[in-house]
Amino acid sequence: MADFESKTGNVDRERTARSYRAGGRFTRERLQREAPESEEALRAVEHADIVVVQGCFDHVERVLGVLDLPFTTISPDRLDDSPLRPEQLLVVNCPGQVGARALARVTDFVAAGGSLFTTDWALRHVLEPAFPGVLAFNDRPTRDDVVRIEVRSKDNPFLQGVLETGDDPQRWLERSSYPIRILQPERVEVLLASRELGERYGESPVAVLFRHGEGEVFHMISHYYLQRTELRTARHQSTSAALFAEKGIESPALRKMADGLTLGEVEAASSSTRLLANLVARKKLRAQANERSQPR
Repeated sequence: MADFESKTGNVDRERTARSYRAGGRFTRERLQREAPESEEALRAVEHADIVVVQGCFDHVERVLGVLDLPFTTISPDRLDDSPLRPEQLLVVNCPGQVGARALARVTDFVAAGGSLFTTDWALRHVLEPAFPGVLAFNDRPTRDDVVRIEVRSKDNPFLQGVLETGDDPQRWLERSSYPIRILQPERVEVLLASRELGERYGESPVAVLFRHGEGEVFHMISHYYLQRTELRTARHQSTSAALFAEKGIESPALRKMADGLTLGEVEAASSSTRLLANLVARKKLRAQANERSQPR
């Protein structure tokens, strides 16, 4: 893969950062109205609840940042000996190049109840060796591309508010992203997919989930932060205020934050922020429930 600068040179970084800030604020305001239990769980998140393994290509921690969520970052080499607990969410950014000892610890962490979230090249570097025979890279890397995404698992709580009737978000496939081949379909749940992705690169999954022991693994193709979008429709090209009106969010502060941005830009960013917020909130809620069930 080329260096990060050359891969993302066609992105207006400041505009994308503004879209993510607006998407993060939009997500938190929607949760407060639509899922107050999840919003309360997010307010209870502490730095130790989320461990982010740094990557040179992806930066999921920036999405956590726009959601105002605390987290702890570690370098890939520190995953060998950093303490991990089942109540934590472990995020491994692309490319996910870690050592054999770290891979064994990741496997044990998930088996004990931990939650793992990985992106793009971590498919080959983490998931294939740590959880063999479940998922694999299909050896058909993508071009720089943008594809429409669709919900495949409509009743999954992790997708609450991510894609609803009338929504039309897209996902950017950075050059040399890794399409996801499912080797054990009976074990893997496809959360998000893309017909366009399947037609162009042989595999349609965009976001997948599988269980391992007491824990769970989430994986998404391409990079989670620094998404761009194509304004394909008149709806995409309308103002961000139109999106807020669609969802019934009337916030002067949010409108000011997103001033000058299009609906398509904020929609693409908010689909990412909402999915991650759902993952973190449900993990925290389970941890709180487990703590309450322990004998005192």
